[in-house]
Amino acid sequence: MESNTVELIDKEEHIEQASRAMKAMSHPLRLKILCVLGDREVSVQDIVESVGTSQSNISQHLAILRDKGVLRTRKDANRVYYRVGDPRTLKLISLMRDVFCGFAK
Repeated sequence: MESNTVELIDKEEHIEQASRAMKAMSHPLRLKILCVLGDREVSVQDIVESVGTSQSNISQHLAILRDKGVLRTRKDANRVYYRVGDPRTLKLISLMRDVFCGFAK
């Protein structure tokens, strides 16, 4: 019985994490950012050029996605690169890109 309780707690944590990630991804601009990223690592400058809004606006949305665990960052000199941080989230984004972003695999 005790191991079932531990499994449920673990699953509950995963459900909470998934819920936070999906809430963060639900904004139209953030979905657009995720369509640009896909399974690649992309610099902030390239995201700004692809999405077509100000760098400060993009940076705010990237920070939300990073804070909710959707994205990870890597710094290289004065450039910051973003990528999807979790393989499960990457699966969701891959499906979303196929359905909504007009990208073929």
